[in-house]
Amino acid sequence: MAKKQSFSLEYVFHASPQLLYQYLSTPSGLSEWFADNVNSRGELFTFIWDDSEEEALLIQKKPNEKVRFQWQFGEDDDDDYFFEFQIQVDEMTKDVSLMIIDFAEEDEIEESKMLWNNIISDLKQVLGAS
Repeated sequence: MAKKQSFSLEYVFHASPQLLYQYLSTPSGLSEWFADNVNSRGELFTFIWDDSEEEALLIQKKPNEKVRFQWQFGEDDDDDYFFEFQIQVDEMTKDVSLMIIDFAEEDEIEESKMLWNNIISDLKQVLGAS
């Protein structure tokens, strides 16, 4: 399998870091915009879409700042890849940004970015922050 490459995206939000964090770190928040349904048993999150289910391990979290998940595909290189949400607040303007770090194969990066753009648009709608 080809080695995946890291890419990052940044989105500006008109919402508090605390509110945004709830939508990034809890099953109920994630099921509002990221997947059709999300369940968790401890650190293991199950993301459910129409006809598929994927599991991810919550491997890092810092309240109101960062959440990192690692997909559990059963592949040898699972530990190398993750997706991360980072909430950043500009010291001067107090603008809130959401940074997303993800991995994709080189020929799928643009498609992955478009997917993120769509689901972040859903998140902004849910938050009323578009």
